[in-house]
Amino acid sequence: MIYFAGPLFSEAEKSFNASLTADLEAAGHDVFLPQRDGAEAHKLPYSAMSPDERRRAVFELDREQIMACDVFLFVVDGRVPDEGACVELGLAYGHRLATQRGRLIIGLHTDCRAAFIGAKLNPMLLGAIDVIVDDRGSLLRALETRANL
Repeated sequence: MIYFAGPLFSEAEKSFNASLTADLEAAGHDVFLPQRDGAEAHKLPYSAMSPDERRRAVFELDREQIMACDVFLFVVDGRVPDEGACVELGLAYGHRLATQRGRLIIGLHTDCRAAFIGAKLNPMLLGAIDVIVDDRGSLLRALETRANL
């Protein structure tokens, strides 16, 4: 299962995430997309929760899915990567170290902007990511290559 981490708040982000997820699923991958599969306020039982309870449920459900995933996909686009996705990356990387589980951590960086002089990403992010690809085709090929190992 692929855990899809990235920004999911604007219409453009949600559309990109949904479109990429459709491509991944068409290629035979199971995907947990938090904006679709997560603890959304309009879905039961989450709609009956207080805002604080729902925030906790979001954290707990996403954490469980991160721990269960075989592939952690981190969309690192933006001037700086989404802070929630950065925490998710830390959880995925730390869990992999603690369990010695063979989880692939892959970054998708389609954005040409760079936040750091001489580098596109913070070294703490780069150190936790196994491979960074720059387009959908490269992402699909990297996942297919992993599946064939």
